Amino acid sequence: WVKVVNSAQVNEARLGWNRFAEGFFPEDQSFNPASIGLNTGVGVYEGGLPAINVGRFSQIGATNGVPRNRVDANWHFIDNYSVKAGRHDVKFGYEFRRTTIMQVLENTFRGKLSFDDLTGFLTGQPSDGGQRAGNTRRHTSENSHAFYVQDSFRWTPRLTLNLGLRWDYFGVVNEKNNLFYRFDTGTGTEVPVGQLYDKDYNNFAPRIAFAYDVTGKGKTVVRGGWGMYYDAFAQDIFLGHFPWNCFFCPGPAYPGVGPAAISSLSLRTDDFGNLLPLDPNQPVYDAAGASANAEFFGADPKMRTPYVQNFNLNVQQSLGGRTVVQVGYVGTKGTKLFRFRDINQPSQNQITAADLACNCINSYGVPRQFPDALPFYINQEESAASSIYHALQTSLRTNNWRGLTSQVNFVWSHATDDASDSEDFTPNQAQPQNSAAPSRLDRGNSSFDIRRRFTWNFAYDLPKWGGSMAKLKDGWGIDGVLSLQDGQPFHLNYFFEGDYSGAGQGFDRPDVIAPIQYGSLPSRFLNLSSFAAPCTWGNESNDGTPDETNCIPGTRHFGNLGRNSLRGPAFKEFNFSISKNTAITEKVNLHIRAEFFNVLNHPNFSSPILPAFIADPGSPVATGQHAGQHAGFYPLTATGDVGIGNPFLGGGGPRGVQFAAKITF
Repeated sequence: WVKVVNSAQVNEARLGWNRFAEGFFPEDQSFNPASIGLNTGVGVYEGGLPAINVGRFSQIGATNGVPRNRVDANWHFIDNYSVKAGRHDVKFGYEFRRTTIMQVLENTFRGKLSFDDLTGFLTGQPSDGGQRAGNTRRHTSENSHAFYVQDSFRWTPRLTLNLGLRWDYFGVVNEKNNLFYRFDTGTGTEVPVGQLYDKDYNNFAPRIAFAYDVTGKGKTVVRGGWGMYYDAFAQDIFLGHFPWNCFFCPGPAYPGVGPAAISSLSLRTDDFGNLLPLDPNQPVYDAAGASANAEFFGADPKMRTPYVQNFNLNVQQSLGGRTVVQVGYVGTKGTKLFRFRDINQPSQNQITAADLACNCINSYGVPRQFPDALPFYINQEESAASSIYHALQTSLRTNNWRGLTSQVNFVWSHATDDASDSEDFTPNQAQPQNSAAPSRLDRGNSSFDIRRRFTWNFAYDLPKWGGSMAKLKDGWGIDGVLSLQDGQPFHLNYFFEGDYSGAGQGFDRPDVIAPIQYGSLPSRFLNLSSFAAPCTWGNESNDGTPDETNCIPGTRHFGNLGRNSLRGPAFKEFNFSISKNTAITEKVNLHIRAEFFNVLNHPNFSSPILPAFIADPGSPVATGQHAGQHAGFYPLTATGDVGIGNPFLGGGGPRGVQFAAKITF
């Protein structure tokens, strides 16, 4: 609703609402496993086979992550009042947002079964398995308010200033049925709370910017600005976490206690703890032995609102009437950013003392910060990370100069942080390797850090020839895009090959023992002999497997490979097309074009973390002169267009050619 108050004042009010519902369910949801002798105890909603893994065969049954569904709804109201007074254009107003989520998240509620080999599968003798049970329906909401004022002040005909101030209050996320829990470090238990974290009323965000016409002729303009911007609390960090160390701990709404507790069920065992074979007359998972959830994801009660400071200074110069060059500095500094830590992880001193006390290595006997606590992993969300980004950004633009339109861009930048995301889609992007000392080796390149990027796009209409056969000779054009950029950073993580650090997290990083060597072939991308397991190899009481049992007691430590200290492959691609416009009649036109993607067929490989979302060096050499050291090479196995697991039209694929025709009338 827009109301013109008078010639200098306007009020604008907007109200919006949207709702988005989605669900993911197994294809065999209507199938009852009991019909083939698998009594998994599931209901209609959790129907379908368990996730069954047999040796190295493909999985039977849908992924553990289904069924799940959620409904997101948002109310948004904003009122702007604009006033024009002399050289001032002032706008002030109020904004309100309400976001609600209803979620059902039944990860592994259908159960999972593992068999070492085909024989075990055929005889019904599982080697591992488990199931989650309980009520996962949760209803969360958040109400946020903001007030703001901004003044665009034309100080002189050549200088314009923009001044503003915004205040945000992001309401504390709450659960409708009071199902949020906090881990009490004093008692070592999970306790219900009405408010997960303290309210933050200190979110004042000033902004200042200017634009200055140096000569007064519109040929040289200098622009600059600085501003603070606060970030809302995403409800997913309380409802949807799936870190690498946890089996099921999506957030503080899913504890192992309370009226909607999540339970962990195990396979049936005999009196000596040996797994029993599957029996159609017995439940697959032993409900009588159900225990409270062995993992928990909480929130720091002192969490504050994350914010960034953006600042830039650039010069824009006109060269003639059709060309503009721009050079600028752009920076961003993030403070109080989200990350999480396992606050129940032992310190290095505790790990060493425990190893020496028993003169043995046992990944299941690691000490914990809260030994009386029921959960083994106690992850905790906190606003303790920070980031910094610096960039030199340049561009040269030409608009319709003798039929040529072109833009050339070059960016040199560097982004560093100690958490690049609020979730560990790949290890150590939100959770540090060492939760007891998170800043030592986890401050490094951002996961999205690309140092140099060059792009050139152009479109050129060829001159008209005229004369005879004009419809054949005229109307031709070419265009293209050239992209060149450095590779993305990454690091190596063990994918549960061994608990070399003794912290029990499952994704340690190795030690660097020699200069890093990159190869020229994708099959020999990274020389793994530069890395070794982070311990001294040679424990005489080991069982011969290449895991932590080979470590001499007291030598286990966190690997010295820095987070995101390695660099993935560069990206180079040139796309080109040729086209022709032909007037068939006065009112009918034909447009044809041939497009060549990656016309030079240059091989581009995706980040080494894909497609598994982890760069795993595998197990070290178990015996011999180089025991404990890695051998061979880490290969690149996926191109950029399929690295995420599903092919799509995008960069990184082989040469592709397509033809198109269009008639307009």
